[in-house]
This record gives sequence, structure tokens and C-alpha cells, in this order.
Amino acid sequence: MPRQDESTWRIAGGELSLARPRVMGILNLTPDSFSDGGAHGGESAALDHAFKLLDEGADIIDVGGESTRPGFIPVSAEEEAARIVGVVRELLAAGAIVSVDTRHAATAKLCARLGVQIINDVTGFTDPAMVDVAAETGCGLIVCRSVSRTQDAPVRSRRMTYLDTDPRSKMGERARAKASQMADAPQDLLSAAGLAQPEVVATDAEDAAFDEEADRLEALMGDAAMRLRGSTAGAPTTRLVSPRLPRRRFTLPEAAPIMRQVMGFLGDQARELMRHGVAHDRIAIDPGAGFGTTVDENVVIQRATTQMVSMGYPLVCAVSRKRFVGAVADVTAAQDRDAASLGVALASVAAGARIVRTHDVASFVQALDGWRAMSSDAQSRAFVAMGSNVGDRVGYLARAVKLMDEIPLTCVSAVSDAYESDPALGIATPVANAVCELRTELAPRVLLGHLQEVEKTLGRMRKDPSEGPQPRTIDLDLVFYEGERHAGRHLTVPYADLGQRDFVLVPMEDLMRDPVRYLEGAGVAVAEREDRIGIVRADLGPIDW
Repeated sequence: MPRQDESTWRIAGGELSLARPRVMGILNLTPDSFSDGGAHGGESAALDHAFKLLDEGADIIDVGGESTRPGFIPVSAEEEAARIVGVVRELLAAGAIVSVDTRHAATAKLCARLGVQIINDVTGFTDPAMVDVAAETGCGLIVCRSVSRTQDAPVRSRRMTYLDTDPRSKMGERARAKASQMADAPQDLLSAAGLAQPEVVATDAEDAAFDEEADRLEALMGDAAMRLRGSTAGAPTTRLVSPRLPRRRFTLPEAAPIMRQVMGFLGDQARELMRHGVAHDRIAIDPGAGFGTTVDENVVIQRATTQMVSMGYPLVCAVSRKRFVGAVADVTAAQDRDAASLGVALASVAAGARIVRTHDVASFVQALDGWRAMSSDAQSRAFVAMGSNVGDRVGYLARAVKLMDEIPLTCVSAVSDAYESDPALGIATPVANAVCELRTELAPRVLLGHLQEVEKTLGRMRKDPSEGPQPRTIDLDLVFYEGERHAGRHLTVPYADLGQRDFVLVPMEDLMRDPVRYLEGAGVAVAEREDRIGIVRADLGPIDW
């Protein structure tokens, strides 16, 4: 795996581990987005979609209030803020990691005050006011290359090179001399054909001219060959080099000038931010797929992912539903480009990209989970809180531990004693609790799915939350996953109110020297014991599993 796997990205409020690629779900609150304009009109619909993306596995929600499609209509900072602020507030209140996609300094500053963790500037912080906002906040920053065609380097033609037998190649003189000697033709035969010196890049008009000149040369060499055969009758036959002068044409433009422009822009803007006091580890870069570049140029840029990763900043892959993706896969409608986008994004991740911005979170996360399972053996530390208040409570805990140890790519590394705690959170009877420490290669969302399967196996029946707490044979909560922060309606990590749950904190003392210090170091506020809920009253002994 690329070395970049071990990096972190400093964002407002802490660090985001990039040990696994992060998924950024796109939430467009614009009526004119190229892909889903107007699809999430209204704050309620937008929030429903955002939480759906989180439950599908998005680590970050990227909220945008202005379209950047070709020919977009600019909006003021006031209108942009009116579109996004309500949604941003609700997502932050739920604990989600939020990125704001804006080029307006006023919008970025307002969102940073609300608590947004990331600022994604589609203009690459070329506005000095945006640089000032970046310097004033602790947000993670995405520097996106976005240069208009008038400012960009000229559209580059495809490359062309010539074989040694081609009169326009560097070997042309030698080839002409050999052909002349063999055919007993005048030394100026080829110059009489009127062929020009070779050019590095040929236009379509030059290609046509060369075809015509090659035909003329072929005819001249053919005449020379006829004279040669007539003058050497009876002599051993001399085989001529094919008179048709071959050439080889490349399918893409020269990469070097394109990447000099792309990497030069990204490097310059990153250094400009650092000159204004922004720390290196707050900066991520985005080559800006589709902004002022042709299909061929976009392919060149994507194939250079490894080179861009070598610049030392987390790389964002933002190709979702872009026009060039449709071109390489023959898909016209933007909404139909998800599968092709997935393929391009996985190739980018394999080359070292660490953040993928996508519309179709569910499909990409599923593909990423499968790809990582086959390409990485990185393990993470996770803690599962167990509880039972029905029947043989300790027996249910033991059976749950055994079943967790059978989860794929996962093993149980330690188990606390069982403890009896006071009723809490609406449960009327005392509960037997414990904490299990796992080592796992599964993503948190995937691990949670397996834990819920264990609950079903042990007879846990989840009911509508509106019916209130129910007696349960087993309750398994993924309370902490090292290096992970996630908020959603299906999964929240660290678990809500973890620092107030005595029935979790006390068992964790069996597994580590100082769980309070460990959790507070990860950003979890831990209450004093007298202020906690579910106070532990008795040690029920070890769990034999």
C-alpha cells in the first residue's frame, strides 16, 4: 500500500486518520448542478439525503450552494449561505464531519464559526480573502486546481514520433542515404520529393500533408527499385526496406507540460497558504478533474496520481459523474456515470488518493470495502459494549464473545469481567455488562452489521424505538473504533454519551491502564463517576467463552 496510508489530515476539532481512504458524500443544494440540481430542495429533504449518505458509509458530507458546472450562474455569498447554513447547523449538531464547498470568503468564514471542519475551495485559494480565512481558522483545506481555459495552457495535440525509416526522423539522413545507394538513385532523391524536417507535434493538416508526401516518396522509391532490379538481373536479390514509411501515433497529449501546470498550481497555492501561517498537515490537494481540461488531459492527470501524491499532501479524487468519465465509458447522462466513476476512483485510490468525493456513496463504499479486504491487512482496535438483562445473563455475554471471534477479518483480543449495574436509559431491571476488545480489518459500518447479526443469532429482536427500551438477551454497541469519527442515524462513533456510561467505563479498566485518559485523548469528554449513569454495583467475575 502507498506510504500515504499512514498520514493524517488535521481538520477543525482534531485529526482525521487516512489509514483507510475517506469517502466524501456530495450534497448539492443548488438548482442547477450538472448532476443532481434541485434534487434535494428544502432543508428537510437535504438532511434526509445527508444522513442517508452517512449511513451508507460517507465519512464527510461536502455541502455546496453554488454550481460549478460549465456555464454556471454565479450566486452571491448571501444567497449561497441562505441555501446551506441551516443544513450545516443540523449536520454539525449531529456530530458529522462537514466540508463546505465554496469560493466565497464570507461563506467560508461564517461556516467556520459554526464549526465546519473543512473548507473546499474550488478556486484553489486564489482569492486573498480566502487565504485570510484559511489562516484565521483551524479548518482542513482542499486546494482545488481550477483555471479557466483562457488562463490555462493551450490545448495540446497528441504526440507523434517516427520510426528510423521515416525521412522526418533523426535517423532520416542515414535512411535516405541507404535507400539511394540501394536503388542507385541520385543522392538528392528525397530532397526532390520536397519533404520537410520533422516537427515534434503534428496537426491534422500536417498529417494530411505527410500522407501525400509519403505517397510521392513511395512512388519515387518504387521507380528506383525497378531500375535496381533491371540493372542486377541474375544477381542475388537485395531486399529493400518497405517503401511505405511507417509512423507511430500516441493516443494522449504529452504528460510533462500538463503535469507541470497542474502540480505547479497546486504546489504554489499550498506554499502561499503556508506563508500565511497555515500548517502543512491542514492542506489537501485536488487536481480539479474537468475544470478547463479536455478528456485526454483529464486522463493524463488521473494517470499521474502517484506523482501528485508524492507532493506530500493528501490527494482528493473528485471525478464523480464528470463528463470525461462518461467519454471514456460511452455514457452520456451524468446520472448514469456512477459505475464508470467508481472504476476511475478505485484506480486513483490504488495509486495513493486518500479522499474520494462521490455522489453514489453506497456503491463506492461497497467496492472500496471489497478492494481493501484484498489489498490491505491493516488492523484497527475497536471496543464493543455488551449487555444482557434476560435469563442467563453472563451466559449470553459468553456466547456473544464466541460469536464475535468468528466474525471475518476480526478476532477477540481481550474481554473484561462481567459487571452488574444499576438500571439505566429506561431499562427497569439490573443489567450484566462487559466490554470486548476486538482487532479488526473491517470498516466500522461493516463491523456493526456483523454485530447485529450476532444479536439476531442470540434472539435479540429490535423493535421500533418509539416503543421504548425492551428486555434483551444481548445488546452489542460499537462504542469506540480507534481513529474513527462518524455520525449518522445508523452508526455513531464514538458512541453517544460514552463518557457518561459507568457500565462501559468500569469494564474498560480491565482492558487498559487508564481508559479515561485514553478516551479524552481521542476527544471523548468523560464525566466524574458520581455524574455518570448505570453505576456498576458488583463484579460478576470472568467470562468463560
